[in-house]
Amino acid sequence: MSTPSSTPSRSNPLGLPGDDRDLSPYTGYTRAHWEAAADGLLRAAWRWATPRGALLDLPGRPSASGVRSDGLEGYARTFLAAAFRVAGADGKDPHGWLDRYAQGLAAGTRTPGRDDTESWPLILDQHLGGQPMVESASVALGLRLTRPWLWDRLDADVQDRAEEWLRGALRHVPAPNNWYLFPFTVAGFLESVGRGDAETARARERALALLETWYRGQGWYADGEGRAFDQYNGWALHLYPVLDAFLADDNGLAPYGARLREHLESFSLLFGADGAPLHFGRSLTYRFAASSAVALGAVTGHTPLAPGVARRLLSGSLRYFVDRGSVGPDGLLSVGWHGPHAATSQSYSGPASPYWASKAFVCLLAPAQHPLWTAPEEPAPSEGQDRVLALPAPGLLVQSTRADGIVRLHNHGSDHVRPHEGESADGNDPLYARQAYSTRTGPTAAGNTADNHFCVEVAGVRSVRRRIRPLGAGHGDGWGWAASWHLPVFAAGPPMVPGLRVESVTVVRGSRELRVHRVVGAPPGARVAQTGWATDPAEPLLSALHPLHGWTGQDRPRAPRGTAFTPWADLPRLTAGAEGTAVYAALATLTGEPRSDASDPSDPSDALAGAVTAVSVDVDRVEVRWADDGSVTRIAFEPLTVEHVDATADQAD
Repeated sequence: MSTPSSTPSRSNPLGLPGDDRDLSPYTGYTRAHWEAAADGLLRAAWRWATPRGALLDLPGRPSASGVRSDGLEGYARTFLAAAFRVAGADGKDPHGWLDRYAQGLAAGTRTPGRDDTESWPLILDQHLGGQPMVESASVALGLRLTRPWLWDRLDADVQDRAEEWLRGALRHVPAPNNWYLFPFTVAGFLESVGRGDAETARARERALALLETWYRGQGWYADGEGRAFDQYNGWALHLYPVLDAFLADDNGLAPYGARLREHLESFSLLFGADGAPLHFGRSLTYRFAASSAVALGAVTGHTPLAPGVARRLLSGSLRYFVDRGSVGPDGLLSVGWHGPHAATSQSYSGPASPYWASKAFVCLLAPAQHPLWTAPEEPAPSEGQDRVLALPAPGLLVQSTRADGIVRLHNHGSDHVRPHEGESADGNDPLYARQAYSTRTGPTAAGNTADNHFCVEVAGVRSVRRRIRPLGAGHGDGWGWAASWHLPVFAAGPPMVPGLRVESVTVVRGSRELRVHRVVGAPPGARVAQTGWATDPAEPLLSALHPLHGWTGQDRPRAPRGTAFTPWADLPRLTAGAEGTAVYAALATLTGEPRSDASDPSDPSDALAGAVTAVSVDVDRVEVRWADDGSVTRIAFEPLTVEHVDATADQAD
C-alpha cells in the first residue's frame, strides 16, 4: 500500500508517497500520488507570488506577451490545479489554497490594466496582446469548480469586479481556433452563478456553432478552419464542452460526450508503454495535460476504457514526466519535454505555460471510491497486441508494437496552415510537417537535417512540406496505409516549381514501414532525399532505412542539436537524382532493438535487407512481396488504391 506523502527533497521535489504496486502494478501511482503532485506543484509555484497573490511571477524567459501576462498565467493555470484538487476532495483544503486564490482575485481585479505589482492585464483582442483571454477560462473554470468554498464567500464588490474583468473575454476577438472555447467557458461560469444574459448566450452559441464546423469525424476536431489535428483535441476541444455539460448536469450537450468516447477509441492508443504521450503538434510543454481527455472520460462516463486502463494511462503519463526531470529540484515545471528544451516552446510560451498540465488533474473530480481509483491497473492499449489503426478523418495512421511499446503516428492529414494562408517555407513547422512522429523520438531542431522527411532539392535548396492534402487511409488485419500529396516549397529562389508535386503513401506491418513517393514534374538537375527516425546511437533504439527502388545514395547525417528526447542524434538518409516523373520506395523502421554497430553508417539498414523478396515498379504502380509470409502490397496512383493480399489470395489471382 502507498505511504503518506513524503517531505519534498531534490530527488522527490513533489513529495510523492511511496509506490503501491498492489493496486497499481504498472505505475505504482494512486489517487494519493495525484493529490501530492498537485500540492507539490502549487507549493513550489506559490513561492513566486506577489505579496497579495494576484500574480505568480515564475523565473525564466518571458513570453511574447510580457511578464505581466505571464504572471497572470501563473495564477490562472495553477488555480486550475488547486480547483480540481479541492473540488475533488469535496471542499477539503488542508493547505489553504483557496484562501490564497481568493486574495489574489481581489487584488488582481481591483485596478485591472494598471502597471503595478498586483493588477491583472486587461483582456483584449487576440492580435492586440490577448493572452489574458486564455487565462480567463482557467480563472472562470476554477471559480465554477470551487463556487461553494470561494466564490460564494467573496464580498459582493469583488464578485462584481471579477465579473467585469471576465466579461472582457466576451467582448473581444479570440484567435480563430480553440480560443472560442475560452469565452464559452467564461460565459458558462457567469450563467452558473446567476449572471448570465444575452452576451453570455451569444458567446456560448458562437463557440458551439464553430465547434460543429470543426468536427471532422471519428472523434477528431480540427483546431480551427484548417487541418490542425493534435493534442488540442483532448486538452481543449473536448475538455471544455464536455466538462461544462458535466458541471451543469446538462444532457443537451450529449453529442459532445459521444464524440469524446469515440475520440478515446483512437487517442488511447497514442501513449507508449513507458507512459509517454505522442510527441506531435504544438504546445508540448503542457506534457501530461495530454491525458486530460482520458481523465475526463473516466469522470463523466463518456469513455470506452475500463477504469484500470484509464488510470494506467493517466498515471503512466504523469510518472513518465516526473521520472524524467520535467519537475526540477525546485518543484517547478520547466519549459520543455523531459527537462528544459528550448525547441519545445513557442513564442507564446512563458515560465508558467507548462502549468496547463493542470488540466490532467481533472481526474481528481472522481472521488476516492470511484472505480478510476479502486480498480487495479490494467495494461495500456499499446501494451496489448501489435496494432494498426487508420483514421481517414484526420488523415493519420497509428502503428504500435508490443515488443518495444513504441507508438508511431504517420501524418498524412494534419498541418498547421490556415485556409487563408499561402504556402511558404518560412512557416515550416517541424511539429506538423514531418511524415512520422512517435512516443520515443522527436523532430530534429532547426538547422539540422530534418527527420522523417521527403524533400526535393532544386538548385541546392531543399523543399519543405506545408499544406498536406490527404488522399485516404485504411487498415486491415495487421496492416494499414495512409496517403497524401503536397506541393514542395522552397526557402530561397522561386517559392514553388510549376508542375512539381509529391504523392506519398505509407504502408505499415508490424514495426516496418513501406514509404513510397511519386515525384511529378521534377526539373532537370533536381535531387530527392528521404530521411528516417532521429535517434541517439547510444540508446537502445534502432532507426533504419533500406532502399527498394529509385535510391542511389545512402548515409547517416548528424543532428548535433538533438531532439526533445536526446541532446544529440543521427538519422538514416537515402538520396537520388530526379527528373520528370519518378517513383521511390524504401523500408523504414524504429524499434527497441539497439544498433549492433553504430560506427558503421550502413549497418542499421541490414535489419531490413531481407524483409522484401521482390519489388515491381513503374510510374503509376508499386508492388512489394514480403518475405515473412509471402503477402503482397500493391499501390496504384491513378486512381490511388492500396491493397494487401495474403500469399494464397495472390497465387489465386
